[in-house]
Amino acid sequence: MSRVNVNWQTVTRQPDELGESPFWHPQERMLYWVDIAGKKILRLHVATDTMETWELPSEPGCIAPAGGGGLVMALRHGVFRARQWRGPLQRIATLDYDPAYLRANDGKCDAVGRFWIGTLDETRVTRNAALYSLDCRAAHAPLVERKTDHATLPATTANGLAWSPDGRTLYWADTPRHLVHAWDFEIHSNTLTAHRTFVQFAPKPAGWQFNPAGDGAAYGGRPDGAAVDVQGNYYVAMFEGQRVCKFAPDGTLLAEFATPVPCPTMPCFGGEDLQTLYLTSARHHRSATELEAFPRSGCVFSMRLDVPGLPVNFFAGPTLHSR
Repeated sequence: MSRVNVNWQTVTRQPDELGESPFWHPQERMLYWVDIAGKKILRLHVATDTMETWELPSEPGCIAPAGGGGLVMALRHGVFRARQWRGPLQRIATLDYDPAYLRANDGKCDAVGRFWIGTLDETRVTRNAALYSLDCRAAHAPLVERKTDHATLPATTANGLAWSPDGRTLYWADTPRHLVHAWDFEIHSNTLTAHRTFVQFAPKPAGWQFNPAGDGAAYGGRPDGAAVDVQGNYYVAMFEGQRVCKFAPDGTLLAEFATPVPCPTMPCFGGEDLQTLYLTSARHHRSATELEAFPRSGCVFSMRLDVPGLPVNFFAGPTLHSR
């Protein structure tokens, strides 16, 4: 299947080091995302082109809006709740990993308000990444469950988390293995069953390096962040592949959208009609040759689609509630 060249708009002028975790806030009509390496959260009022930045004490792997206002965020050293923009951080959980070489990465909330957080093994040697769910709905202490770990499903980099429109399928990717997993998901019992491979991409060719001339071995990239539309199609950013892939619920590749930079990181649906696909990207650790060829690396981009996406899910806490 050939790639579709689309009319991407450049949303931000100042690039991030490692843009990730975008979401559209429907009440505020703002786009939120993080710069992991830059240790900050950003938000953009699209209508006025007004951007705000929030500096943080450690890397924010992922964020989500919270019912009642504010955000929930997974930083390197814990999970925190802030009840307003740039407000005090209230620690609500600590995940059982060593922050010296592991950190939070891709994550978002499910339909009942649990915050799901994947981790990343920065050594790239051991496969110690895991997927956690954090349930703060009850009055008792927050319930942290490790849903996958090195014993049940060895992984290096958690990415690609998303749910089907009916909430019965959960997707999760291990980026270095070029693999997207799928499970049956029972939301009330919070259980994953019937594990299967959703998509297996071709591995990175040995010795592959970015070449602006396009010479050398072909490489389609590896799966990073993802989003799902109302028809159940799974959109995944292909890091180093310069594309976003759209897959049907049965795993059939429906379309490839060429991106304006080599390293897209995560899409999300936004705008009043949820038919704008926003896309974060990265420039962190990219070569001088690549950045010279693609100076907009690290910016946020957008394009219009015919099919709307699913709205963001809100975090729910003891005194809070979902949308």
